[in-house]
Amino acid sequence: MRIDIISIFPDILRGPFSNSIIKRAINKNFINIQIHNLRKYGLGKRKKIDDYSYGGGSGMVIRIEPVYHCFSKLLSERYYDERIFMTPDGELLSQKNAQFLTKKKNIIILCGRYKGIDQRIRDNLISKEISIGNYILSGGEIAAAVLVETIVRLLPGVIHNQDSIITDSFQQESFIAPPIYTRPAIYKGWKVPDILLSGNHKKIKDWLKQKSRKIKP
Repeated sequence: MRIDIISIFPDILRGPFSNSIIKRAINKNFINIQIHNLRKYGLGKRKKIDDYSYGGGSGMVIRIEPVYHCFSKLLSERYYDERIFMTPDGELLSQKNAQFLTKKKNIIILCGRYKGIDQRIRDNLISKEISIGNYILSGGEIAAAVLVETIVRLLPGVIHNQDSIITDSFQQESFIAPPIYTRPAIYKGWKVPDILLSGNHKKIKDWLKQKSRKIKP
C-alpha cells in the first residue's frame, strides 16, 4: 500500500512515522508513505498557498491552485483509490473505516490548515472526508497520523500475532475488549480475578465474553 500525505507542515508527520509499528511496516515494505510539502506548489516567488475568504470573515483559506497542481502531479503518476480530506465535519473514523481502507492500494490524504480549504477542493478533488472527533485541531497532520496508524496496524504481516488484532476493541462489531491482567497475581493486595488463574479455558472464555462491553451507538 502507498499513502501520499499533503501538508503545509510536513515535519509534524515525520516523528509519528519514525517509530514503533509504522517504522517497522515501512522498513519491511508493507507500506510506502510519502509526505509532500504543499508550499512546493505555491504561487509566485513567495510560494503563496492561502488567501482571504470571499465574503469576509476572519482566518486564511488554502487556495485551490496549489492543491490542484499537487493532486495533478500525483494522479499523473498512478491511480488513487481514495483521496481523503481530514476535517472535523467528515465521517467519524472507526475500525470499520480502517478495515475498508486496508483494501485500497493507493491513498492520498490532504491535511487542512488555517480556517480551512477552498470548498471547490472538497467538491471536485476529494472522494472521502474523515474526522477523528468532534473537536478542532490546528491542522490535519495529527489526524492524518491517527488514520495512518489505524490502517497500517491492520495490514497483514505488520503485527506478528494476528490474534491480537482480532481481540482489539471495536474489531468485532462495537465491543470494547475485556479487562486484561498480567503478573504478579497479587500486588499491594490488589488481586487478579480468580477465574483467570483457574486454568479452566471455557470458563475464562465465558468470563471474557461477559466482560466485553458493547458501546452505545
